[in-house]
Amino acid sequence: MNWKMADPRMAEAAGLIIVRLTEAGHEAYWVGGCIRDELLRRPVNDMDITTSARPESVMSLFPRCVPTGLQHGTVTVLEADFPFEVTTYRTESGYADHRRPESVTFVKDVREDLRRRDFTINAICMGLDGALIDPFGGAEDLRRRLIRCVGTAEERFDEDALRMLRCVRFASTLDFRVVKNTWRGLLRRRDGLAHIAVERVYAELARIVEGPRPLSGLGMLARSGLLARGKAPFPWTGERLAAAAAGLSGIGELESALLRWALLLHALGTSAGEAERLLRAWTFPGRRGAASPRCCGSARRGPQRRRRGRRKAPRTSGGASSPPCWPSARTPPKGG
Repeated sequence: MNWKMADPRMAEAAGLIIVRLTEAGHEAYWVGGCIRDELLRRPVNDMDITTSARPESVMSLFPRCVPTGLQHGTVTVLEADFPFEVTTYRTESGYADHRRPESVTFVKDVREDLRRRDFTINAICMGLDGALIDPFGGAEDLRRRLIRCVGTAEERFDEDALRMLRCVRFASTLDFRVVKNTWRGLLRRRDGLAHIAVERVYAELARIVEGPRPLSGLGMLARSGLLARGKAPFPWTGERLAAAAAGLSGIGELESALLRWALLLHALGTSAGEAERLLRAWTFPGRRGAASPRCCGSARRGPQRRRRGRRKAPRTSGGASSPPCWPSARTPPKGG
C-alpha cells in the first residue's frame, strides 16, 4: 500500500507489524481513522491495526510492546519508535455506564469487529494489498460527505454516549452532514451524556470550538441541546446560543484557541466571574485567561480587523449577509 498522507516511516513500520502478524498465520489490517483520513487526503497522524491474533500472541511476536488494554484486547507495539495500537477482533456487550462494555468476546471475523464501531466512515479496514474491507459503505459515505452510525444510531449512542459529541465534531471538522436517522437517534439518546465524565465531554467541546469550522459545530450543539445534559451542564440554552450566532460569525477566523473561547463567552453574555468559574469546572486550566476583559476585547477586535482588511465584495440586492440560522432540534442537518 502506497500511503500518500502518512509519514512514510510510520507507514513502513505499521506495514512491518502487519507482515509479521500475517506470516505468523494471523489476519491483520490497518483500521479506522487512518483509512478515513487517507481517503479524504487529510494528514494521517497515527495508525491503528486490527488483527485476529489474541493479545498474548501479539506480545510474543513483538518484544517492544506495552499491554495498554489487555481486557479489551489492545497491545501497544513500538516499532521504529512509533507506537501502534494493535487490537484483537472483538464484540462487546453490556454498557451500563454508557461508556465501557461489561464484557468483551474475541472473534475471528473482522466484519464482526467493524460492526461494533461508531460511524461507517470509521468502520473501514485495509490490508497490505490496498483493498478495502468496507461492509457498511463507509467509503461511499466519505464520498457523499455523510456521518452515519453503524447499524442503529440509538444502540451506538447507548454504548458510549460520548459518540454523540463525536458525531458533532466529525460533522463540524470534516464539513460533513449527519444523516436523518443518526441525528434523530442523537436527539432520542442525548440524556445519556449525563453518564460521561466532564473531562471527556469538554475535551470534545474543545476540539469543536478550536477546530476548523467551530460555527458549524456550535450550531449543531444549539439545535440538539446536548450540552445541557452533561454532568456539569453548559449553562446556556439552545435559544441563547442561537441568539449569540451573529456575534460568533467571525470565530473561525481567530487562530488563537484562547481568543475563540473569549469570543464565545462574550457573545453569550457571560460575566468574567461566571466565565472563570465555568472554565474551572470544565477543567480548562489552560483556557482560563479567556475570561479576562482584555482577552474578550482582543477576540472581538480580531475578526473585525480581518474583515476590514479584505477587499469589499460587491453588494447584492439582499444587502448584508444574514447571520447563521440555527433551527430547532427537530430540524436535522440537511442531507442523508
